[in-house]
Amino acid sequence: MNPTKMTYFEQEDILHLKFSDESETGSIEISPNMTAELNEDGELIGLEILEASAFIRDVILESAQGKLLNFSSAKVS
Repeated sequence: MNPTKMTYFEQEDILHLKFSDESETGSIEISPNMTAELNEDGELIGLEILEASAFIRDVILESAQGKLLNFSSAKVS
């Protein structure tokens, strides 16, 4: 498996993740700001994320808040 390549286009706030060097032959919008890029066999080879900074912020916040719920009985210092 190829290492994931990540490119961020700051001006447009677009994050592109590439999982394979194969050519893209199709794409599917999987959410309003996320497009899956597919090879000729319909396998995922890349993702394009629009408004990437907000997407990443939201994912990190969700993850952190979920983990904090597990520590609800922990003493806050």
